[in-house]
Amino acid sequence: MSILPFDDRDGVIWYNGKLVDWRDANFHVLSHALHYGSCVFEGQRAYGGNIFKLHEHSERLIYSGDVLGMDVPFTADELDAAADEVVKANGLVDAYVRPVAWRGSEMMGVATKGSKIHVAIAAWEWPSYFGEEAKKKGLRLEIAKWKRPAPDTAPTNSKAAGLYMIASLCKDASTANGYDDALMLDYRGQVAEATGANIFFLKDGVLHTPTPDCFLDGITRRTAIELAGKRGIKVIERAIMPEEMADFEQAFITGTAAEITPLSQIADYTFEVGEMCMNMVHDYDDLVNGRIT
Repeated sequence: MSILPFDDRDGVIWYNGKLVDWRDANFHVLSHALHYGSCVFEGQRAYGGNIFKLHEHSERLIYSGDVLGMDVPFTADELDAAADEVVKANGLVDAYVRPVAWRGSEMMGVATKGSKIHVAIAAWEWPSYFGEEAKKKGLRLEIAKWKRPAPDTAPTNSKAAGLYMIASLCKDASTANGYDDALMLDYRGQVAEATGANIFFLKDGVLHTPTPDCFLDGITRRTAIELAGKRGIKVIERAIMPEEMADFEQAFITGTAAEITPLSQIADYTFEVGEMCMNMVHDYDDLVNGRIT
């Protein structure tokens, strides 16, 4: 199936406070963000025209900017309104929404003083990241070569674009090796997350998930913990070593793009796509589509 390039589409993008033609939403090749990674972003989903947990995403974009010393020049309420405007202006109902903030081309060099912060929001139709069939069969992951860095070596509590370079390397390697994605360990060798999603494991009726001390505590991750609680499922956040996966019965990943998707395999470890996983998939689908609160 042919996919349109993202620079040549019909529609509009919200750019620094106004809607512009999709093809005109450009920036200069000497922008600081391109050379030094001074960029933060969000991933959001609209269901039935409503963006799920929109305000939390807007607040996190501003927070991520603060971590990088970037003062995002819009309030969370203004970002909320802009995201809603983009979805509506493009005639979208179910959509992926991408806000991004970056340093411009006013300065070139490691120093950032004097650079302007730009903000854009785009939206487009994008089905489930791994496909609906994956929610029935479960994903296959390999263990990645690259590791999540320590929090004193990178701004790990920010959704910073530069942190995703190693995720791209891991994702490309895993698909080349016949897997759907990769499990990334952290700098200590503990289980961290998939390339763009958090991870949960089931054992003896209890869910276990890594403590997010060097990677994002995802909005969907927190939602999954809430949904598990409503079903009376205890969730333990703790350090998890890779060899523990031999004893886990079920597993799933969570993220705005991935939503909640079960796993069937990580390297040599296998998991059942069982009742708990499917309940979580259905509960999340009901929540984002307004069938439950």
